[in-house]
Amino acid sequence: MYDNRDNIDFAHEKIGPLFARIFFPTLLGMLFNMAFLLTDGIFVGHGIGEAGLASINLIAPIMMLINGMGMMMGMGASVVAAIHLSQNNEKAARINVTQAFVAGMCVSVLLGAFCYLFPDTVLTLLGVKGDLYASTKEYYLWFLPTCLLLMIETLGLFVIRLDGSPRYAMLSNIIPAIVNGVLDYIFIFPCHWGVMGAALATDIGGLVGTLMVVYYMLFRTRTLHLYRLKHTWTSLRLTLRNVGYMARVGAPGLVGELAVAVMMLSGNMAFMQYIGSDGVAAYSIACYLFPLVYMICSAVAQSAQPIISYNHGAGAHRRVNHTVRFSMAVSVAVGLAVSLLFFFFSPQMVLCFLDRDVQAYTLAAEGLPYYGAGFLFMAVNICAVGYLQSIEKSGAATGFTLLRGVVFLVAAYILLPRLWGTTGLWLSVPCAELLTALVIIIYAFAFPIRKKRNG
Repeated sequence: MYDNRDNIDFAHEKIGPLFARIFFPTLLGMLFNMAFLLTDGIFVGHGIGEAGLASINLIAPIMMLINGMGMMMGMGASVVAAIHLSQNNEKAARINVTQAFVAGMCVSVLLGAFCYLFPDTVLTLLGVKGDLYASTKEYYLWFLPTCLLLMIETLGLFVIRLDGSPRYAMLSNIIPAIVNGVLDYIFIFPCHWGVMGAALATDIGGLVGTLMVVYYMLFRTRTLHLYRLKHTWTSLRLTLRNVGYMARVGAPGLVGELAVAVMMLSGNMAFMQYIGSDGVAAYSIACYLFPLVYMICSAVAQSAQPIISYNHGAGAHRRVNHTVRFSMAVSVAVGLAVSLLFFFFSPQMVLCFLDRDVQAYTLAAEGLPYYGAGFLFMAVNICAVGYLQSIEKSGAATGFTLLRGVVFLVAAYILLPRLWGTTGLWLSVPCAELLTALVIIIYAFAFPIRKKRNG
């Protein structure tokens, strides 16, 4: 039996209770972290002003890139290690996890060095200019340590959940978020440190999360201990090969994060073109709410992943199929609930951000029900992509992620507004998700997953 600190048995425990034991801590950690990110924005907005919010938003793509790379290596390492564990090859699993951490640290240091050495180049690429340049550069320079820490923290959460400690992974989300929120208030209001204070609070919160991951890997692991790698050319060559494979398996995680950035960028451009600044303000409400829904759907996929990967490696295909059906049912329920919430309560949601007497309020209140229709299909797509990643079908998973986040989405923003005007703008994301879901269904029937052995 697979033994670990929380007594989670991926091989024999009933799928429903097993999934719940991983899902609820994962979901709570993500939601708690999201709540403090929103609080962070409130503190910055009231304590620093519009310039502070703008500076942070301009730097956001760097965080999305690093978080995506951490998800890529974390998911890849978790899938590969889970398969080795199912085959009673703990040594190989430990080696893969260690290689993932080493690769993550190397990438973080190299990227951090580039960002520190060429700040003006990076800021220019991010589109920073004019009056915001000075404040954005100040935030950027103080914020960079977070980038070096975030990849290790994100990667570690996948490993910790696979090692059977989803509650510790949850705390590794919650405690840094609390630290960040408290320090945000202290540094911005009593200390009056401005954007430097906001960045420093984020740095310290990230440091706390990273130290929690390091502490777990050094002192609390039951199975996935770090392994001393050999310092030979053969070992280096094998490490590069394994890291490359893990990166391919986890690539949809990175592509998914980049797709969110594409959605925001292409949506901003389309709303600006057809409606103007009021349209962009209305669309920003959707952009604030989208990550919350995306996190919930991702929590379903991330909770199913270690169960699917472990049993896939063991050849227990009945348990794999049961987990897929169960997680898909949860995804459908979540997506349907959120879509209904957007349909019936959009005005109340918009009131959290805008007053009734502004034009953007009317646009958002009328548009969010259309926008929310896509969350049902998005939940299904994320679950399907997570399943394909979990069984090492990374090519298909990456392809579907590109379809929903880039190809269909950009095409929808180009075509639908010409056909249906403002309604077409709001229906672009749902249309991209629906088309992707249809392609996934066709793929499932045309290319059924072949089983190597009975389970």
